[in-house]
Amino acid sequence: MFEKIRGLIFKLDPETAHNLAIKALKFNYIPHKKNQKNKILELDIFGKKIPNPVGIAAGFDKDAEVYNSLFKLGFGFVEVGTVTPLKQYGNPKPRVFRLEEDEALINRLGFNNSGSDKVRSRILSNSPSGLLGINIGPNKDTKDRVKDYLVGLRKFHDIGDYLTVNISSPNTENLRNFHKEEEMNHLLSKVKEEKDKLKPDLPIAVKISPDIENKSIEDICDILVNHSIDLLIVSNTTEKNREALKNINKLEKGGLSGKPVENRSNELVKLFYKNLKNKIKIIGVGGVSSGKDAYEKIIRGASLVQLYTGMVYRGPDIANKINKELIEILTKEGVKNISQIVGSKN
Repeated sequence: MFEKIRGLIFKLDPETAHNLAIKALKFNYIPHKKNQKNKILELDIFGKKIPNPVGIAAGFDKDAEVYNSLFKLGFGFVEVGTVTPLKQYGNPKPRVFRLEEDEALINRLGFNNSGSDKVRSRILSNSPSGLLGINIGPNKDTKDRVKDYLVGLRKFHDIGDYLTVNISSPNTENLRNFHKEEEMNHLLSKVKEEKDKLKPDLPIAVKISPDIENKSIEDICDILVNHSIDLLIVSNTTEKNREALKNINKLEKGGLSGKPVENRSNELVKLFYKNLKNKIKIIGVGGVSSGKDAYEKIIRGASLVQLYTGMVYRGPDIANKINKELIEILTKEGVKNISQIVGSKN
């Protein structure tokens, strides 16, 4: 079905198409098939059983409007946001670009969202039917970014299954400075201090950039472990890797996602897994659009995977398709549960 209407959808501006997709999901206009369920894919994450390891990345459901509809589409978990303390418009339009030949997107959205009060109210009035992560970040014009992360922590500590500290968007100026040792230490020490006051067992994730230097990985791992981080999301969009792209939109400023990020993401998953030695779980993100793609991330060390761009190109049934393919791969290999293959290629 999606293949038949994709051409029409792609005639629309990408952000307009995305907004229509959110509305269609909100009012249940997108039909969902029977979800692929099999014990081979089931996992226990933070004390919750989830049906499969395939999640939707932050950025799709920015304002927490359709997470329950996404669970119905077969996603094992959903991450909403990025949510900032106050409502903000983001960067000027146009700010999302398709690169069809490259199966990629470039965005420079800039944390556009309804603000933490509105998102909190929305989640409280619509109980999540599955594992829900909430991605938090600072407002663009804030004078104290660390304080903004703590506001997000206070707003969502009691309603998210995990919270993600997003330090890796390329579309908020200097946000990636938090990858520096001193700044990362300062931020995560404050996050841990606040978390310990509010809810000591709240799982915290950190989402990192793919544009870090490999030599910094060991130091980043030490900092994450020292501050009791539970999840590492590898990775956000990249400002690099434009040379081999075919579409003219490759010249647009912003973060590149989709297939061109896949190899770098896989490389980083493998390196972080090797350094972390199972102390922190990894979510692999970047270029996932098939069961084989998800499998490649998992055998390199990802316990879970996320996608966003893949759904733009493959349609709303992508989670079910990936899960079906994963079941086939694992059954063929004689694997009893997907957790057995995490990091098996490392």
